[in-house]
Amino acid sequence: MEARLELKLSQKLIMTPQLQQAIKLLQLSRLELSQTLAQELVENPVLEEVSPDAAEDASEGELGPSESMDAGSAAPDRQPEAEGERELKTEFDQVGTRWDEYIDEMSDGRDFGAMEPSEDDRPTYDQTLTRLPSLSDHLMWQLHLSVSDDAVLAAGEVIIGNIDDDGYLRATPDEMAGDAGVTLRDVENALVVIQGFDPVGVGARDLKECLLIQVRYLDLQGTLVEKIVQEHLPDLEKRKYQNVAKALNVTQQDVMEASAFIIHELEPKPGRPFASADTQYVVPDVYVTKVDEHYVIQLNDEGFPRVRINPYYRKILGQKEGVDKTTREYIEERLRSAQWLIKGMEQRNKTIYKVAESIVKFQTDFLEHGISNLKPMVLKDVAEDISMHESTISRVTTSKYMHTPQGIFPLKFFFTSGFTTAGTGTEVSSLTVKDAIQKMVREEDAAAPLKDQQIVDTLKARGLDIARRTVAKYREELKIPPTSVRKRMG
Repeated sequence: MEARLELKLSQKLIMTPQLQQAIKLLQLSRLELSQTLAQELVENPVLEEVSPDAAEDASEGELGPSESMDAGSAAPDRQPEAEGERELKTEFDQVGTRWDEYIDEMSDGRDFGAMEPSEDDRPTYDQTLTRLPSLSDHLMWQLHLSVSDDAVLAAGEVIIGNIDDDGYLRATPDEMAGDAGVTLRDVENALVVIQGFDPVGVGARDLKECLLIQVRYLDLQGTLVEKIVQEHLPDLEKRKYQNVAKALNVTQQDVMEASAFIIHELEPKPGRPFASADTQYVVPDVYVTKVDEHYVIQLNDEGFPRVRINPYYRKILGQKEGVDKTTREYIEERLRSAQWLIKGMEQRNKTIYKVAESIVKFQTDFLEHGISNLKPMVLKDVAEDISMHESTISRVTTSKYMHTPQGIFPLKFFFTSGFTTAGTGTEVSSLTVKDAIQKMVREEDAAAPLKDQQIVDTLKARGLDIARRTVAKYREELKIPPTSVRKRMG
């Protein structure tokens, strides 16, 4: 072993602070970007927000701290305020012991303590807003009215916290006992109480238990309905009424009537009435509109604060004297940070515009005719088109939305796998195939719904050779039930 010096030449990609900030800004959603800009405005005194109607030709330093007033000078509007305070004090001093006369002058003929409500006395709009109680709120309210034992109450609160939106319990007794710091018996006692709450069937651990709770509530113990729920739910789902009738030694007609009651009168998702139906609004990042024969792309900057570098601090840096070293270094550091932010914002806008422009170029047929003309496209296609890396395209398309003549879509919506049609060799997007499956199911005969193989054959006749398992996968992604369930629903 020996110590010696060696000279090596190598290339490395170093992430500068500017590059890191630009990448961070690139992948932010609208809400996150707005919050980031607001935070920067608070933390960086060099940055300032410009109102939309502010004059573009404002003189330098106009929007900065006031330079026309010394630090020790009084505010110009302080004197009238002081005079007003003196006048008010003098008025009350003059009243002195003449309260009767003062009250008579102020009275308008009404009894004291009784005032007509005015517009100002009414609660504001935000104070009158309300929301429907959630399933958890509804159960908690019943729990605190029903249970007095502290251990059972603690166990009940943990149980309710583990009930999902459908009304099913999604935790084991051991886990809940540990979380609540109580015994298993306390958890079991609390669960029995909660399973008696409204909505009936809540707190069950599976579908069978949920339906049996409702059967007991309706006083149907020992009936054919209870026996079918207890032992033959899989057969009921597949409509194998003959098998159920043979196993229970009853007629098929009796089984069908009992099954109709189970399907139409019992609720498989007791939490459904409390499901939130709030509308989620999406604000697009890009607008695509057709002008004459061309599509025009416009970035949506509405809602973002317009920021600029405060000219007052630039003037301070221009002064050669009167500014100490520490202050100058701090302002310079803040100024660099502000410049990086503004440049990062500009780069973000340019990149989003380029990506949107490339998407429009590839998906013109979709913009014209809808989802049936959506072309398969991957990140690499856009990356090569605008000479950027695929990771950059992935960041740009995260949590961004585009408003098109066909509706509002996430940018990632346009990136899909595809199939090649037989004969013509045309590429078709997987979303187009899903849309075709959805249309076929929508138009099918409810009494004889299409089987997966029939869908495969129909698509094959259109030139799309797709495996049956792929059709089943797409059907599940579209939340389309299997043939047996669709027939029963029909």
